[in-house]
Amino acid sequence: MALLKVGYYDKPEGEDFFGKMLATNTYAAIAGLTWSTYDVLMYSHTKGYLPTLGRFAYNTGPMIGMASAFTLTVYGLTNLREKDDRLNYFLGGVAAGAVYGAWRRNHVSGLTMGLFFGLAAMVKKLSKIEGWEFFPEVPYRQYMGAKDNDYTLMKGPPKNWTTGE
Repeated sequence: MALLKVGYYDKPEGEDFFGKMLATNTYAAIAGLTWSTYDVLMYSHTKGYLPTLGRFAYNTGPMIGMASAFTLTVYGLTNLREKDDRLNYFLGGVAAGAVYGAWRRNHVSGLTMGLFFGLAAMVKKLSKIEGWEFFPEVPYRQYMGAKDNDYTLMKGPPKNWTTGE
């Protein structure tokens, strides 16, 4: 289970290629399987095992490819340029957009998504450089109140009740 807990930022950029690839591909596989499930159940309504597996492969494979293209590009540019900056992340996002365009067979959507992914990756890198959170953790306990509060409509039976026999 230690392989599943590897994070992208556990090691500095330009190191631990396998760990970074595993981290990004884990998120991409989860997103791809989630999207594929939605597609099979709500959109394509496939009948049988092989068409269902085909839809899962059609949706999940390119998402893993986009994550791999991003990771490979950032890793390669960091080692080639010997710099760890936002340009590496932008070009990694453009590479992911190119995979998206090839998947959709539309170069305009690939360019558009490449720019979007590149800008999002630049903002993410900026957040790491400046030390702020891109997606801050939400303190759920603060909004849910203390754990002793009972928000149910009816109280449950007392803990020492019997059936009457």
